[in-house]
Amino acid sequence: MFFLLVMVSLSCNNTADHEQLPPEKKDMAAVELPERRSRHFRGVVSNGMKGDSISFDVSSDGSKMQNFLFKGYWRCSGRLEQQSNAGPQGSFTISNGKVDDHISEPPNGGATAWRYEVKATIAGAGASGTFRMNINALGCDTYVLKWTATAD
Repeated sequence: MFFLLVMVSLSCNNTADHEQLPPEKKDMAAVELPERRSRHFRGVVSNGMKGDSISFDVSSDGSKMQNFLFKGYWRCSGRLEQQSNAGPQGSFTISNGKVDDHISEPPNGGATAWRYEVKATIAGAGASGTFRMNINALGCDTYVLKWTATAD
């Protein structure tokens, strides 16, 4: 984006003015700044059922954990059930590399709302923490799951 603005600005100026720019300014006009992108993490659960996993994205500015997905098993009314990709539509807040947040969907859904809770530490390409997903009125719960993840 910065590159395009500089190029448009330069193309609108008189070429004679451009010729008079000092060499360091001319070089800056051709530099394209790298775009910051969100990072995708994949992780495994250490205290759940075999094969339980999580994945999520960290926003490009590092302030949000989003697209959180849990793939695995939970207890629902006493029975073991599999969730293929369960997770909130909202995002968790990251502050100083840490998450201590929950999302209820719908927000004021009462006893039948899906509740997602994450506590995590994110540092560079690694992350670890806990996750819990439950629906109180239906007796569905993953209980607290411990996970570790790495960025792709």
